[in-house]
Amino acid sequence: MPYLSQAVAKPYFIAAITLFLVQTVFGLIIGLQYVVGDFLFPTIPFNVARLVHTNLLIIWLLFGFMGAAYYMVPEEAEKELYSPKLAIILFWIFLITSILTILSYVLVPYATLADITNNHFFPTMGREFLEYPTIIKIILFVVMVGFVYNIGITILRGRKTVINLILLTGLTATTVLFMLAFYNPTNPILAKYFWSWIIHLWVECVWVFVMSAILAFVLVKITGIAREYIDKWLYVIVAFALVSGIIGTGHNYFWIGTPSYWQWWGSIFSIFEPFPFFIMTVLAFNMLNSRRQQCLNKAATIWALGTPLMAFLGAGVLGFLHALAPINYYTHGTQITAAHSHLSFYGAYVMIILTIISYAMPMLRGLMANSKTSQMVEIWSFWLMTVSMVFIALFLTAAGILQVYLQRATDTPLSFMVVQNQLALFYWLREIAGIIFLIGLVTYIVSFFVVGKEEKDITR
Repeated sequence: MPYLSQAVAKPYFIAAITLFLVQTVFGLIIGLQYVVGDFLFPTIPFNVARLVHTNLLIIWLLFGFMGAAYYMVPEEAEKELYSPKLAIILFWIFLITSILTILSYVLVPYATLADITNNHFFPTMGREFLEYPTIIKIILFVVMVGFVYNIGITILRGRKTVINLILLTGLTATTVLFMLAFYNPTNPILAKYFWSWIIHLWVECVWVFVMSAILAFVLVKITGIAREYIDKWLYVIVAFALVSGIIGTGHNYFWIGTPSYWQWWGSIFSIFEPFPFFIMTVLAFNMLNSRRQQCLNKAATIWALGTPLMAFLGAGVLGFLHALAPINYYTHGTQITAAHSHLSFYGAYVMIILTIISYAMPMLRGLMANSKTSQMVEIWSFWLMTVSMVFIALFLTAAGILQVYLQRATDTPLSFMVVQNQLALFYWLREIAGIIFLIGLVTYIVSFFVVGKEEKDITR
């Protein structure tokens, strides 16, 4: 490693993968509770398992983004990180806070948790993905501000590349938008409206900045393509992400009591939301075909190619298919929404973090690449996770289509629970695919401990 401060990324990566593993286990618990309702009841009821599953998603993705930034920024800026000590302090604060939060969800009833954290003084709890107690939100915000300050000063003092500036813009916007988590109006329409400014502007706009910057960094490193080429593409991706992400978020306003014009605006601009991911897909394959060097890390190359493709299918295509208001009128809140969210989060954000970890972790260990044996195991993990997630999305889509027909589109609609019984087969198939996904994730983790005879002990 040319920059010693890049080492601070390692604990962030380890924490991210560990929490991802826990999140996946809780996802399997939820899936089984769909068909075996009293599984683990009353120890871990469905609402608690889902709370942990969704909150861990945000937490571990933030760990991954922070680790990616701490690895990329010094190398891009050609400058040691402003304060490695601050990065480590913030890591332990974030990790300990995250663990205590998850344990409190499991061990303490949510209403009791709200009481003991004095939520009534400054009520912010209760909104999906943002259920953390107010004190936890404050700590998380402080961590995010400290993180952005650390990488921001590093960039300001060093070389300013397009990749670094787009990364910093996305992470700064993430922090600024999180401030809305402290605004929790009593009007449910306003609450849902501004909630979308956090979660959906994150995933549909500013996190696309972060994703594109990380992908561009890895592609430049493994292909040797000139930066001028990829910089032009990044500007186009960011432009589409801004326009489609900000106004396209209107498809989340369809049925919450907002003016009807959002059905037009949300539908029209949702058409453009697949474009950034399509451009990233074309860019990735073009760069690989035009590469100026052979990359020793074949596993990272496969992750880098798979990321934009799966993001395009999950966030782009599957998202667009039910983002138009006349279609969303029937599909909103069904298993089609769940199919889209699973495939889009996996394709866009899970895979990009696995990509940068696949590329960076060997470097953090002083290697150009893991052994061929290790990479073969990791490639197996790629296919196990990716194919199983595709099947999870397909099973949920099939369940959603049947749900729409039986519950909303027929002249004799059935009740919700009767319909859920009709979907049991798809839920069992989803659970099987989920188990295979877990095996793939464990395989990914194991791959970093596999040492082949041809281990390349070559430092940069």
